[in-house]
Amino acid sequence: MVKLTPEQIQFWKDNGYIKLSGIFAEQELETLSKEYDRLFFLKNNPGMEAAPLGAAMAKATSGDNYSVHSIHNLQYHSSIFANALHNENLLDALESVMGTEDILLHHTKAHYKPPRVGAPYLMHQDYHYFPFKKHSMVAAFIHIDKADPENGGLCIYPGSHKLGPLEDVGILEKGDRNHYVDNKKYPIEKATPVIAERGDVVIFTYLTVHGSYRNVSDRPRRMYLIQLMSAHDEPVASVHKSLGQGWVLRGKNDYKKADLAERFLH
Repeated sequence: MVKLTPEQIQFWKDNGYIKLSGIFAEQELETLSKEYDRLFFLKNNPGMEAAPLGAAMAKATSGDNYSVHSIHNLQYHSSIFANALHNENLLDALESVMGTEDILLHHTKAHYKPPRVGAPYLMHQDYHYFPFKKHSMVAAFIHIDKADPENGGLCIYPGSHKLGPLEDVGILEKGDRNHYVDNKKYPIEKATPVIAERGDVVIFTYLTVHGSYRNVSDRPRRMYLIQLMSAHDEPVASVHKSLGQGWVLRGKNDYKKADLAERFLH
């Protein structure tokens, strides 16, 4: 059981994120790592390319070619990733920060940043991809590899969640397919790097401004991300309709509609 201390809860409230160690046992991590590599090798094709596009990204990368490979809804590709959704330590930690035991799945994804050419992600809020009324949405970012600024690790603006939804500048960029905030106000260079060991889990709110660096190292950066929401919240718009959305991972969902697919997918 992972019960966060009052100090950790306060850090979460103040900063909008928290880094935790010891969530996954070493054997679980090794199993995830091997299955991760198997999936990305098996499914490696042009459709996996997910590097951000647009003028702002071109400026951030000086026009160089960068790459990120992505797989969504991994629980539909392998039971290994489905099992990780039910890790009791992770759910204990999520319950502590979310303030409810009624936890629902929104979606999962994995991003692989290749050595030397792994693309950065500009600073953004996940809110713009899937807004919810009560802002209960959080992400659990599981590090399959050790991560730092050199191999494309995560970076955050601590406390930015308190600002609420910020202007979505990404939608104004011609040719862009990603959301991001004003990177003159929130440059990646001034963000706080999250230095993480293999197996560390970073939980952050979907209002927390975050991004990630280029991978300029000889190491890959592999991650598995689980996005979750409270059963007591509901979407503002019918967007980002992922497979398995509304799956109850802990607790219950007593929402008056019995058809979760109707609630979340239509």
